[in-house]
Amino acid sequence: MCFYAMVHYKLHYACVACRVSFKRFPLDGGDPPCPNCGRALVCAGHDFAPPPRRDTDAWSAVAAVLGAGLRYEGLEPCGCGKRPRFRPRTGAEVRARLAVAARTGVPVAEALARRDPAVPEEDD
Repeated sequence: MCFYAMVHYKLHYACVACRVSFKRFPLDGGDPPCPNCGRALVCAGHDFAPPPRRDTDAWSAVAAVLGAGLRYEGLEPCGCGKRPRFRPRTGAEVRARLAVAARTGVPVAEALARRDPAVPEEDD
């Protein structure tokens, strides 16, 4: 059953500078502004679980993931497969994946999406 195809769910939007997130319906004109600072919120996907506001290390990992163009989604964009994809949660995990990306020439987004930074992901 396609969960996201049957009903229009709100997406998670995050402001990394303020370390806050909101659920909003997508806008046609772009990303909505942050109510705190006025910057554009970044779409984080359907399955984003924001870290606590005081956890700056986790928010730096969120900034790296969103900055690489990744979103927090399940296995399928329609919601059929609800096995969440890996995203780094700490700065150490981000640094390890960025080092592998620099050493091997793998794109940063692909390196950040790997569960084990040294082993390429196999397609299911």
